Amino acid sequence: MVNGSGVTPGQHVSEGDRVSLDGKEISSQEKKVVLAYYKPVGVVCTEKDEHAEKTLSDAIKYPVRVTYAGRLDKESEGLLLLTNDGNLINAMMRGANKHEKEYEVVVDKKISGDFLNKMANGVYLEELDKTTRGCKISKTGPDSFKIILTQGLNRQIRRMCEALGYKVQKLKRIRVMTVRLSDYNLKAGKFVELSDIEMKKLYNAAGIKI
Repeated sequence: MVNGSGVTPGQHVSEGDRVSLDGKEISSQEKKVVLAYYKPVGVVCTEKDEHAEKTLSDAIKYPVRVTYAGRLDKESEGLLLLTNDGNLINAMMRGANKHEKEYEVVVDKKISGDFLNKMANGVYLEELDKTTRGCKISKTGPDSFKIILTQGLNRQIRRMCEALGYKVQKLKRIRVMTVRLSDYNLKAGKFVELSDIEMKKLYNAAGIKI
């Protein structure tokens, strides 16, 4: 409908016209949305992959097209932020901004003090020919730790652990910048829209006015 009346194919509309579809008004300015999604193990962070059993587009049914900011690999679980705002994604993904992401990790054997020190001070990854940026890490159990990264190299935590002789058994992202998974009563596979207040905190942290 245009201004409450039926339309004909090829009909022109101007900026002041009210356009609706199935009774819902369509705005020329799409509202910015951010979703907090608890990605389960097994979901692949891609929209299309003929070899993947389950992709993000299979897992998330949302009326607005959203894209993830900071992927999680198939074997990992936890918080994934999705948005329709490309500016926010660019700001979050820019490594120079040093935005924090926090993880809970379980490895295959007991953690030593030497392991913690090396992880905190940076690990050389031969396959990437890069040394990881220094990070915060704390032991949470004999074979588990929390780690806060400010960069997003491919499979970074798994690569860091493997370089030091450890294998990751479980990896869960619990925070992205100002958004914590524990703030929501989300089960794996579910998502929630951020509130206006939560959006403002996230945008402020990303250095974007909203």
